[in-house]
Amino acid sequence: MAAHNATHASREARPDRPGPAAERDAAQRDAVNQDGVNQGAGNRDAGNRDGAHQDGAHQDGGDGVREREIRGEQAHLDRVYRRLEEKIHEAEFLMDDAAKRGQVGTPGALAERDAQVFRAGVHLNRLNSEFEDFLFGRIDLLLGKDGERGPDGAYTSVEPADDAIQPGGEDGGDRAEIAETLHIGRIGVLDADYAPLVIDWRAPAAAPFYRSTPVAPGRVVRRRVIRSKGRRVIGVEDDLLRPELTATLDGAALPVVGDGALMAALGQARGHTMRDIVASIQAEQDLVIRAPAASVTEVEGGPGTGKTAVALHRAAYLLYQDRRRYAGGILVVSPTPLLVAYTEGVLPSLGEEGQVAIRAVGSLVDGAEATAYDEPAAARVKGSARMTRVLRKAARGALELPAGPGRAGPPERLRVVAFGARVELDADELRRIRQTALGGTAPVNLLRPRARRLLLDALWTKSGAGRRYTDPELAAEAREGFDEDISTEDDFLGFLDAWWPELTPRSVLAAMADEKRLGRWSRRVLTQREVRQLARSLARLGEDGRGPLSVHDVALLDELHTVLGAPARPARPREADPLDQLTGLEELTTFADRTARRRGRADRAEQERADYAHVIVDEAQDLTPMQWRMIGRRGRHATWTVVGDPAQSSWSDPEEAAEARAEALGSRPRRRFTLTVNYRNPAEIAEVAAKVLALAMPGAQAPEAVRSTGLAPRFAPAAAGDGADGALAARVREEARRLLDEVDGTVGVVVAMRRRAAARRWLEGLGDRVVALGSLEAKGLEYDATVVVSPAEIADESPAGLRVLYVALTRATQRLTVVPGERDDPDEHGVPDLLRD
Repeated sequence: MAAHNATHASREARPDRPGPAAERDAAQRDAVNQDGVNQGAGNRDAGNRDGAHQDGAHQDGGDGVREREIRGEQAHLDRVYRRLEEKIHEAEFLMDDAAKRGQVGTPGALAERDAQVFRAGVHLNRLNSEFEDFLFGRIDLLLGKDGERGPDGAYTSVEPADDAIQPGGEDGGDRAEIAETLHIGRIGVLDADYAPLVIDWRAPAAAPFYRSTPVAPGRVVRRRVIRSKGRRVIGVEDDLLRPELTATLDGAALPVVGDGALMAALGQARGHTMRDIVASIQAEQDLVIRAPAASVTEVEGGPGTGKTAVALHRAAYLLYQDRRRYAGGILVVSPTPLLVAYTEGVLPSLGEEGQVAIRAVGSLVDGAEATAYDEPAAARVKGSARMTRVLRKAARGALELPAGPGRAGPPERLRVVAFGARVELDADELRRIRQTALGGTAPVNLLRPRARRLLLDALWTKSGAGRRYTDPELAAEAREGFDEDISTEDDFLGFLDAWWPELTPRSVLAAMADEKRLGRWSRRVLTQREVRQLARSLARLGEDGRGPLSVHDVALLDELHTVLGAPARPARPREADPLDQLTGLEELTTFADRTARRRGRADRAEQERADYAHVIVDEAQDLTPMQWRMIGRRGRHATWTVVGDPAQSSWSDPEEAAEARAEALGSRPRRRFTLTVNYRNPAEIAEVAAKVLALAMPGAQAPEAVRSTGLAPRFAPAAAGDGADGALAARVREEARRLLDEVDGTVGVVVAMRRRAAARRWLEGLGDRVVALGSLEAKGLEYDATVVVSPAEIADESPAGLRVLYVALTRATQRLTVVPGERDDPDEHGVPDLLRD
């Protein structure tokens, strides 16, 4: 019967048969269907599920009802895939037909052909994508207030009609007939008559699937999450949003199956990559995802509230809403490469592969990749906004670097021959010329033409040639010849290259490793201790500046790119095409050649991109002032989405970072949201983490945990005394092995940053379900079980250590084990001092 219901609902949703123009519009809608993503989450309103019941309806009253409902959804899914196969054949035909038109006569025809092939190719790629849980949701709706339909064929009314619910009969319960059933999926699918088989999750008609609650159900009576593997439906979970209503579909009672979609999603085992939460987006998350793109959307939320997932789903939603504006121009900035790797599969699962750039903060500068780690003291100096003044002085001072390995040092004298006589500029004259040239505001490398002109002026004046001519025209002609003769001499060119070399950001950064030199450049900006810490940290770059970079070094490099500037390169002439001379057209032999050229241009544009249409910043609370400046340059003309949690900040000076953030975002209006529900941690784990939050940020409100498991965190101290590190290693390995036996998914072992390498050795041989990571690497990640090693070490490693510890304690979805060390002062139950009441 459910199969019949699904078919019947699709017919009910079918608009009047459209004419030719409407058919074209519907076909275009079908051709641009997209996907969506979200990370599992839930809403407190889900608590009303357990008692949901209605007359004649079965609440998972046996395998008969469940299996019948699964068969019904399977029948609808089979119909969807048959329609998808038809659309794939259509797209393939369009591709072949267009590609065969190799000889066409006009530029317009060529452009039309290429556009047709491109559109068909994109559509074919989307249709061929193998989506997990392609069809994941369904809503059964009451009759709406009006009969207006949207472009996807669904009714647009949010509230039920006045007569949608009939007053109760003898039993006292109100009754209603389901008027419309919509299936929600990763992309939209229309049948041959342009009726919706699947509604794209980002379409307005799908919003009630996420926003309706038992408190405000709107037209929704039943919300169903459909779980599938490949093309097979394996389960359904229902939420009854109007439990007081006796609802029927085609005259039969509406069944309610399962324990609720949210709890089913939260109980699934985790892997090493984030799953989308497109099937379990909750109302407060959906408000953020669908918020208007204009200006700045700021989102705050504690651990487990789904901030990262919401940010990624928002990127997919923006592309759906305005692909022309945002395609290829959305940047998502993550704090660590681990979080990039963890989240990079989410957008492809929503059908947006290749449309969004997800970059770690340490990977934002082309040609630079952060692989090193700064000690907290050096990181504080490098991240401070004061570094802008230091870098400006360093960029100018680097022009006068003394001789060193591979570097000759600046010459102190310039000699040329002019008008048969030797003309010379000494060290003092050259120094004055340099100071004059550097008085300009342009980047240092772009001041080289000015310096060249000042040198020629000084040589002309010193030669006395100007006094020999009383006629201005003759003087100007003589000066032009003088400049041409001198500026083309090898000696002059060699001098200019040595005296005003082209500086690179890496070379300047490497020059700052000299403590005495750095002290001169940072006078009255940094303390002597800060100078020493900074110079010692930069020494790893080596003389040539090619050594490993930290995430803070990358921000300094980006600042130096701006301070130095890139000299203009001579334009490369375009290779002549013989067809240009014959036809005036630039037509290649094959379509493949044209595609390859466009792809090459696109690749270069992506490499050179420094400005985006929309910038999404994840874990924004961790960004330093220098990193905000770096990201701000990439969003000068962008709209923004900024998500974070001040309580999880690892940066030691939030006020300074707030100023840099305000500068990066500019005067754009702000729209603020707060996520309040913790979907990740059980209440037992959240309670322990809240003790650290109270120390880190007194008065801060932790998000409310949505579930409880009854499993209290475990405290397992290592043996004290000699060989404490060995005992700690043994205990951590023992606890990790125990957790691997207790959970089906992943186990994360979080240690202080200095113990990262050691912790990886402790876990060798335990398999790939367990991973060791430093405290600063845990941001945004989640595991089924977590082992937090020596909370005191994590808390003491930086001024923001308590906030970093709070992050570490909130990574687990099921079980938390704490292994105290000697510094934790555990009590008789093994509870560290920081975690006691």
